[in-house]
Amino acid sequence: MKVLRFILGDQLSLSLASLQYADKSTDIVLMAEVHDEATYVLHHKQKLAFVFSAMRHFALSLEQQGFKVDYVKLDDPLNTGNLTEELKRAVNKHSPEKIIVVESGELRTDEMLQSWQKDLLLPVDILEDGRFFSTRKEFSDWAGTKKSLRMEFFYRDMRRKTGLLMSGEEPEGGAWNYDVENRKTLPADKKTPKRTRFEPDEVTLDVIKMVKSRSDNHFGDLEPFGWAVTRDDALEALDHFITVCLPEFGDYQDAMKQNNDFMYHALLSPYLNIGLLTAKEVCERAENAYKAGEAPLNATEGFIRQILGWREYVRGLYFAKMPAYKSTNALDATRKLPAFYWTGETDMNCMAQAIQSTKRNAYAHHIQRLMITGNFALIAGISPAEVENWYLLVYIDAYEWVELPNVHGMVMWADGGVMASKPYAASGAYINRMSDYCKHCYYDPKLKIGEKACPFNALYWNFLIQNKNKLKGNPRMAMPYKNLSRMDEEQQTALSQQAQMFLDSLA
Repeated sequence: MKVLRFILGDQLSLSLASLQYADKSTDIVLMAEVHDEATYVLHHKQKLAFVFSAMRHFALSLEQQGFKVDYVKLDDPLNTGNLTEELKRAVNKHSPEKIIVVESGELRTDEMLQSWQKDLLLPVDILEDGRFFSTRKEFSDWAGTKKSLRMEFFYRDMRRKTGLLMSGEEPEGGAWNYDVENRKTLPADKKTPKRTRFEPDEVTLDVIKMVKSRSDNHFGDLEPFGWAVTRDDALEALDHFITVCLPEFGDYQDAMKQNNDFMYHALLSPYLNIGLLTAKEVCERAENAYKAGEAPLNATEGFIRQILGWREYVRGLYFAKMPAYKSTNALDATRKLPAFYWTGETDMNCMAQAIQSTKRNAYAHHIQRLMITGNFALIAGISPAEVENWYLLVYIDAYEWVELPNVHGMVMWADGGVMASKPYAASGAYINRMSDYCKHCYYDPKLKIGEKACPFNALYWNFLIQNKNKLKGNPRMAMPYKNLSRMDEEQQTALSQQAQMFLDSLA
């Protein structure tokens, strides 16, 4: 039987289910760069270059292993610009008896896959994506009818299932979570490691040239481009993180530093989300480093939790709760996204640092995303849909399955507590404690009122005031509201007016 095996752009794994049991003498592997996928949001230029270059390199590696590959480039004059239409072209060209594809990571494409059998009048096998630790059904069964879905409990079940960092039936070291040890500030004289970056080869240079000519209106800087686009280079990046960065990753994973884009962070999420690395091998490498005495438990557990816990959890939540999930707006936030999210031009140094890093690299680490750009969006009352669109557009590792639950539930608390037990709102004091940004800022994190008062301060207190009816009964918000109650009405009014003046200025 002649089979057409369709590989999507984020499925670049030789272990992919649709490549197993292929008859290399007859089967065809189809891969296609299409306009629709490049433009449903105007992705960061580096993300486009990364995905297309990685796809082309993966196609070459398949050919080297004896697969017959039908590869359609974005600038092919016959390219229809649509996955379904490219599949139809391939069916007409190759006359397969069956199509095999792995389930998509995004709901909109998954629905497209579901339509193919009816549209093409051919059998279409949609296989489970085995690159994750849990299946969609496993998460759905775990979630059941729970009103709130805490990642911590799901994570513990995943530890038990996989045996990662387990000592028999108990967690390694006696605790499930060592987050309390992972909140150190970076000493002023501490030198962070130089990170591994990769010179573009001819394939990548051709892609960069194409992106320049076709997508110049997209967000971000295209060059310098230093991301790995092959499995070998992604493995080198993994090795560098495990040996050089993981030992101190835990201590400083929440820290931020002026003009330091990467700190000790892994920079592996782009490779995981596109398939160049698998979650299993990455977690096992980290665990092996711990067992060999090359990385401490707090760092290893904190890193594995991001993959085995958060990454698996948000995927499960996405498919269990969508599409209704994205339309919730528990705090009734409606403000437009400020222009400086696109330019990075603002006197708030922390915001400028995070956004300019995003423009340069298509990347910012998780604390910059949650507690800088995300925190501001939350306390400024920006529309969740606008914030979600921005995160999906600007980051190299963003796909809706991982981006939307993180932003909707964790950053914006738009789901009303399904994911997070409280909003991640903070004033300038948190930013000052976890970074040196405030030392280089026009604003003073110690001031709440006045021209030089840090905007995060008045916005934070105004957020509590504005959402008092919705949040005061939340047990984890008891302390902030106790502190608010110590302020008299005049102080609260002054803070609200300060916040409103700043918000008005954004227009």
